[in-house]
Amino acid sequence: MLDYSEPVAKLIDEFKRLPGIGGKSAQRLAFYVLRQPEADVAAFARSLLEVKERIVFCSVCNNLTDVDPCLYCANPKRDRSQICIVEEPYNLVAIEKTRSYKGLYHILHGSLSPIRGIGPDELMLNNLLPRLRPENNDGVEVKEIIVATNPTTEGEATANYIARLLKPLGVRVTRIAMGMPVGSDLEFVDEVTMDKALTNRHEI
Repeated sequence: MLDYSEPVAKLIDEFKRLPGIGGKSAQRLAFYVLRQPEADVAAFARSLLEVKERIVFCSVCNNLTDVDPCLYCANPKRDRSQICIVEEPYNLVAIEKTRSYKGLYHILHGSLSPIRGIGPDELMLNNLLPRLRPENNDGVEVKEIIVATNPTTEGEATANYIARLLKPLGVRVTRIAMGMPVGSDLEFVDEVTMDKALTNRHEI
């Protein structure tokens, strides 16, 4: 492998830390940056810093947002009697593309995975139970929790854990139907498949 100058080597190493980016892809990205005008690179660097400075967790649903509460939680037109639980913020986007779900969300930022040392305490679940009380939900009683975790081993384990956690409280807990290949991520599901999965959800 060629020996690059220290700044280039450091840039390649940083790109390699990104998910899904290997050595060759990191090199291509680094040399792409080198070919760009300095103003464009500066704008890119500023956007990276800005997203770290301005983006926070929504205090209600844990979504990534620049306003708290986020636009979904603050929208008076959303159905506050339904809460859809997803693993990551981009899963929320996949569901919103269907335009058929009008309720609220709760983002876990992960899924249960004993192999990776991720237990219930590592998921953002602590603020879910308080949301079920009408006084914390604009006076509206939550009638249904839709568990829309990924159809993977970790996602199923997470769904079962949430069901066991919420069932004693008397709230209806449903799971989205498996209208998608097992082992895939919600991020890559098309709108029609996601719409079918939401429509055909079942109780767990």
